[in-house]
Amino acid sequence: MTETFWWVIFPYITITIMVVGLLYRFAFRQTTWAAPSTEIFEKKWLRMGSTIFHYGIIFAFIGHVMGVLIPRGVYEAMGVSDELYHTFAIIGGGLAGVMVVLGLIFLLIRKIANNRVRIHATFADFFTVTLLLIVAGMGTYMTLVYNLTVVTYEYRTSIGPWFRSLFVFRPQVELMRDVPLLFQVHIIAAFVLFASIPFTKLVHMFSLPVRYPARAPQQYRSRSGFKRKTKI
Repeated sequence: MTETFWWVIFPYITITIMVVGLLYRFAFRQTTWAAPSTEIFEKKWLRMGSTIFHYGIIFAFIGHVMGVLIPRGVYEAMGVSDELYHTFAIIGGGLAGVMVVLGLIFLLIRKIANNRVRIHATFADFFTVTLLLIVAGMGTYMTLVYNLTVVTYEYRTSIGPWFRSLFVFRPQVELMRDVPLLFQVHIIAAFVLFASIPFTKLVHMFSLPVRYPARAPQQYRSRSGFKRKTKI
């Protein structure tokens, strides 16, 4: 029953919360569908943390697609050996993970240390950064430490097929039975993160700036030297 809950019921609950929450927010709270910039309060740490984090998360996403969504048989058909795959996965995934963790640390320090940023930060902001840091930290540890010091775990024969089975509504619970605990906790934390997306600024990840190039420019005029004219 415990296995059924964590690897069948729980994933569907979190995904349902995410989908329904996103639809509700888009339909009734579309004005909040954004991540307002706090650059006006502090720029240096934001520029470093945000840049490193966003590049890292893009690479990490690509890595998860290649490792979880693409079946192992595809790589075998392409002539990619398990050793070659895991070598690139450890190097690329490790680099992406370090970038994500480092960027999140910068952003978290900024939220705590800068008074103006901290005052305007909400509980959801701290929750998001902290949970992301936990998920990314565990993923980085598994990639760089667990795979290199314990054993190179072949998740493409367990986690990958199980995850894909959720989309066809035929969950293969037995595949998660022997998955290392660290990997299981990482997956559960990731699904909690999915469920939190509609209630945090992470919602902006589903926004594509398609109309941005054609948008009218915003013009700002400096108040320096501006003299207000008085009517007589």
